[in-house]
Amino acid sequence: MILGQLHADGGNFQLPGQMRISHMAQEVTATERRAVDYVLDGDRELRRVQQALEVADAAGDHHRSAELHSQLDDLQGYSAESRARQLLAGLGFSEADGDRLVQTFSGGWRIRLNLAQALMCPSDLLLLDEPTNHLDLDATIWLEQWLRQYPGTLLLISHDRDFIDNVVEHVVHLYQQKLDIYKGNYSAFERLRAERLSQQQAQYEKQQERIAEIDSFVRRFRAKATKAKQAQSRLKELERMEVISAAHIESPFTFQFTASEKVSNPLLKLRDADCGYDGKTILKQLSMNLEPGARIGLLGPNGAGKSTLIKSLVGDQSLLSGERGEGEHLRIGYFAQQQLEALDLEASPFLHIQRISPQSSDQEIRNYLGSFDFFGDDALEPVKRFSGGEKARVALALIAWQKPNLLLLDEPTNHLDLEVRHALTVALQSFEGALILVSHDRNLLRNTVDEFWLVADGTVAPFSGDLNDYQSWLLEQRRNERAARQPDTERESRSLNAAERKEQKRIAAEKRAQLRPLKKAVDKLEAALEKAQDGLVVVEAALADASIYEESNKDQLKRALADQAEFSKQINEIEADWMEQLEALEILEDALNEA
Repeated sequence: MILGQLHADGGNFQLPGQMRISHMAQEVTATERRAVDYVLDGDRELRRVQQALEVADAAGDHHRSAELHSQLDDLQGYSAESRARQLLAGLGFSEADGDRLVQTFSGGWRIRLNLAQALMCPSDLLLLDEPTNHLDLDATIWLEQWLRQYPGTLLLISHDRDFIDNVVEHVVHLYQQKLDIYKGNYSAFERLRAERLSQQQAQYEKQQERIAEIDSFVRRFRAKATKAKQAQSRLKELERMEVISAAHIESPFTFQFTASEKVSNPLLKLRDADCGYDGKTILKQLSMNLEPGARIGLLGPNGAGKSTLIKSLVGDQSLLSGERGEGEHLRIGYFAQQQLEALDLEASPFLHIQRISPQSSDQEIRNYLGSFDFFGDDALEPVKRFSGGEKARVALALIAWQKPNLLLLDEPTNHLDLEVRHALTVALQSFEGALILVSHDRNLLRNTVDEFWLVADGTVAPFSGDLNDYQSWLLEQRRNERAARQPDTERESRSLNAAERKEQKRIAAEKRAQLRPLKKAVDKLEAALEKAQDGLVVVEAALADASIYEESNKDQLKRALADQAEFSKQINEIEADWMEQLEALEILEDALNEA
């Protein structure tokens, strides 16, 4: 409706005049345009001026050309391609990808191009529908930071709760054909909605009591002349009463992953393995044992080899060298990024399960599919009629049915809504087998894995930190990449004459002056963070002393617990500010270097 593709059936819908709207399209045609040109097409005003400039130049209209060059400068047109390539880099494209034709990219990467095009468009209102669905964790973190700097109004649909938490300031909840607006992020929405449901349930129960009282009174006294007037009065009260519905927040999903009873140790091992494809080595000399109960999250930049590692462990991708060994009782449950393409579109969920276990009874299969919210005729519908989320549930149901003792999940939450993601999180928490997970959903990672492995620079190694530490690692990697490009600029400066070098130094000094406040803010936050962390260490050391829990030290324990809560709160707030200032510093450095 905002885009004008639908019209209101009743009431009025208005937008402010001259509002610039940008939105992320869900489909991309297989065009022969270069990726960077496709992204630049998002800035329609820029393209209009560029086209007019070509016409003016061809006609030899120098006056018009001068006007258009001025407009181009106002639109930052001379840095437009550089900005478009920065958007592509942030979303995981390589430098060479910018010159590839759009039609050479897969569907998921074309959706990323749509996102880049939407971000390229100068706008007052930005509409994003599931922008993280086809992103990896690195690109999701980058997009999150970009959107936090976006000056316009953002309206997004997303099922990534961490992403919503870190980006939005209000939540609009669509329920029973109504919109309710909640102030705050998704976590705040959950708390407020729980409170509202609790109040609604109490009001509902109170109203039901009153309705029962009125019904009882009317039945008893309607026929009595002395009470008929009071009975009619109560009936009118009942008519005026706005019926409160019972609070309902139950999830239709109750599935679980039951591990195979038989298990081997190790389940799977690699020895001196080189992993890759088409003769190209991505990961070198890997040696690892996957033991029962291991719960591992894979981190690493786009293209570093996370999916390659998963495919090599599954056996879908042969090793270039080295050995892969399976335990005697190994049973793998594998969810690939392209898992939905492996489904038989003509078959129903019921038939998919029946093919695996023809001996199972119809009722057993139907009961099982019900836990994935496929009831009645839905269980017998061809998969081709299902949405992406429904197909993903079918794929998960097939995996869980086979009772694996090793789950290898590569971006399993694509297309899943928040309720299914929550059910998946709960199911994985209770899964007793081993788990290796690649996901851009930080909430899922945080609540289901015990350790992280970093896939980077051709190696796989344990990562000692958490997801916040990984975000810091990513920022450090970007700084190092910029520093690696710096010598080229320095070599160019040697060929300048004395006047040019002087001017270059003056410009550099101006840049440093612009960066100084942000650098000071980052340094100040780092010092505050270190101070708060030191304070927390001292408090937790005191809490580790058994004597503090004695009755005589009750006040000391109370103060220590309060200090612990306060230091933890400070650390979370300072870390959030530090990440924001660091990202702002990085964006300004990029802009100044570009200038």
